[in-house]
Amino acid sequence: MNLREFVDLLADEGRLRTISREVSPKYEVAALMAQAGDTPLLFTNVDGSRMPVVTNICASRELVALGLGCDESEIMERIAAVGDSQAEVPRAEATGYREVEATLEGLPILTHQKFDGGPYIASAIAAAFDDNHGLNLSYHRGMKLDDRRMVLRILPRNLDAYRERGLTEFAFCNGVSVPVLLGAATSFGIDVSEMGIANALGTSPLVDVGGHTVPQSELVMVCEFTGEMADEGPFLDLTETPDIVRSQPVVKLKQLFLRDDSIFHALLPGGPEHKVLMGMPREPTIFHAISQITDCVDVHITPGGSSWLHAIVAIRPRNDGDGRKAIEAAFAGHSSLKHVWVVNDDIDIRDRDMVEWAFATRFQGDRDTVTFQSKGSSLDPSAWVETRETCKLGFDCTIPSDRNAANFVRTPPAMDLKLEDYLD
Repeated sequence: MNLREFVDLLADEGRLRTISREVSPKYEVAALMAQAGDTPLLFTNVDGSRMPVVTNICASRELVALGLGCDESEIMERIAAVGDSQAEVPRAEATGYREVEATLEGLPILTHQKFDGGPYIASAIAAAFDDNHGLNLSYHRGMKLDDRRMVLRILPRNLDAYRERGLTEFAFCNGVSVPVLLGAATSFGIDVSEMGIANALGTSPLVDVGGHTVPQSELVMVCEFTGEMADEGPFLDLTETPDIVRSQPVVKLKQLFLRDDSIFHALLPGGPEHKVLMGMPREPTIFHAISQITDCVDVHITPGGSSWLHAIVAIRPRNDGDGRKAIEAAFAGHSSLKHVWVVNDDIDIRDRDMVEWAFATRFQGDRDTVTFQSKGSSLDPSAWVETRETCKLGFDCTIPSDRNAANFVRTPPAMDLKLEDYLD
């Protein structure tokens, strides 16, 4: 399903709420998005906008599963499996696009918070091509400077590497399918195709628009680097705290392509959709790293850790010390991770009480803690500002290998009964 088909499905299933009352792109839309939680919203009358706005389409695992046509429990394994085996990417004809005046005016670019550095596009994906590594998809927030220019937050990863190699322009795409939203959020390596991952999750063709190869999108902005730098931020990030102001590259809008019925996909910074799209694709990278050294059963990036800094991992240990090795592998699989808990596979890692029970009954602080100093996430406000150094902690909450495992298992009732059979 492309974005429009998914929006139609949400409407047919009664999951989409529509707001036809005129709303302002400055603060009002974002405040309503926050009020909605994980409920998808369609705004049909955003002041000054030439198109409607949809949001919260991936604000829960249930919604992501609906967009992929699978069960919630299958999402992580499906993404992890395609890290090594990617699907062929189909091509399609770019129909329904028209080039319009290259201006940001008329686009529903939202101002989310009173401290924001400016209006932001927080949900667009850069589609950039490199002769050596091919097409790369990556998320970058864009702060509007004027009707033709934005300053983009670009981390020292793939797009930055392409730029260092001479990339001068790219396509900035908004309104893509759920598989593409997830594929673009993965981080398997520069030579792994995000579109290959997307197509292993669901058919997502590439089209040619404005001389660029892009995923099917509701709008395509062809942007060129100007060589300028400008202050970007503040911006509310995953931790729901303001990210710092940095000098970042400026891009100029060169061409703009819309569809006759384009829908703008808006994302609430620090909201449920932001956390699902950024955190959930890190689960398979952790899963993949741990699976190299022991039997990894499940991984959960927790909402309480801002869907970025905390993970709980279930393993089936093969050898002594696998719990500690899994901790080390988890940090390698997600470098922004700050704290990780490793438990046996009898623990439901999405049940906080069960995880805490394993922590309480199977863990000894002087024996089962892994701690070290390392560069952490730039989103962690408690890390050292200058170096981003942070203290990373791992907690081995697996059953001690030198003890009787039967003493560490919850005892079920002596009889398997149904209370309903005994009630009057």
